Amino acid sequence: MPRIDTLDLPVIGLDALDGRAGSHHEVLDPLARDHPVVRIEGLGYLLLARRAVDAALRARDTSMPALALLELQGVTEGPVHHYLAGNLLSLSGEEHRAQRRRVSGALGPARAQALRPTMRRHLADLLGAVTSPEVEFVSAVAKPYPARMIAEIVGAPVSDAGRLGEWAYWIQAALDPLQLAVHLDEIQTAAAGFDVYVREELFTIEPSVATGLLADLLPEVAAGDLDAADAASLISSVLVGGVDTTQAQLAHAVRLFATHPGQWELLVDDPAWIPAAVAEVLRFEPITPFTARLTTAELDLDGITVPQGTLLIACTATANRDPGTYDRPEVFDITADRGDAGHFTFGAGAHFCIGHALARAELEEALSALAHRFAHIELAGEPVFDTPSGVYGLLELPVRLHPRR
Repeated sequence: MPRIDTLDLPVIGLDALDGRAGSHHEVLDPLARDHPVVRIEGLGYLLLARRAVDAALRARDTSMPALALLELQGVTEGPVHHYLAGNLLSLSGEEHRAQRRRVSGALGPARAQALRPTMRRHLADLLGAVTSPEVEFVSAVAKPYPARMIAEIVGAPVSDAGRLGEWAYWIQAALDPLQLAVHLDEIQTAAAGFDVYVREELFTIEPSVATGLLADLLPEVAAGDLDAADAASLISSVLVGGVDTTQAQLAHAVRLFATHPGQWELLVDDPAWIPAAVAEVLRFEPITPFTARLTTAELDLDGITVPQGTLLIACTATANRDPGTYDRPEVFDITADRGDAGHFTFGAGAHFCIGHALARAELEEALSALAHRFAHIELAGEPVFDTPSGVYGLLELPVRLHPRR
């Protein structure tokens, strides 16, 4: 098998991964048609083809590079280091399986289904507060909605949702090597603040009256079966995995429907399309378009030998638009028959998103609430895109909402 570092590959710069205003699609989608892998100048390799992305996401001999980068910056202890070391994405083997089991009940399909009435209640409250036809959707709905839901899931007071959302934004940036290098101070401040909150406000709750995930974790901590620091890492993993991700995906969903009015009319006329709409939003605009992995041993990547210590970035954005898998993949169409081929927005393999059922339920309930209230959605200004190197969200989404008559 050829070694990846001996192949004559196209070379791209980091600017190709910028992605604000969707430019990564314009650059990478055409490149992916002819090149399964390209070299990122001075960094590593970008995997564009579906099979290569699948292989990298499922590979066991890889790790998340953020922890190594943090240590290279001289941070070998403290809340950020402990968070990255204990994050579910960093763990492997039996330790990973054991920690996943501890949170699976709070995030699984049954819990997601049971929480749907709570989702509807929070959506009704947030949408009821929208009194003007023009609204900045991120701050009004997309940001507070998943923050409230994660408070419910963890067992924290819903009144703390605002703080949880702000902490989640900066702590999730620790998972992105580029953001970590630029915003280390902000990330450390957020992680330290959240660590104090968990220890002084959540872990002081009496286990007998705890709700949500805390009801599962606190008795284990009290019995000495779970270290308090490990419990805090699990709560951080749930916080980061469940706030910014859903916020970003919901904002992109509304943006896509605002620019595809015919698709929105289908939802308004027939809510039965909502599950298909969520699936298409997830496929078409993944909010984690680039997933970094560092090889911890020599790896066979779809017929290519990858040496130990190689940085691989799996591009779910191109894998989700593979023309060999999907018909007209570049078209946003909730009625398209996409077959049984799954998208990679929730990952693959051992680290497949444990909260996928919850995310789908939150998105379905949000689109249902919007379609029930608004006949049309249109942009009222230019969206402001965040960088896609971590969670690819929107900082601002001005929209004009037209109520149903």
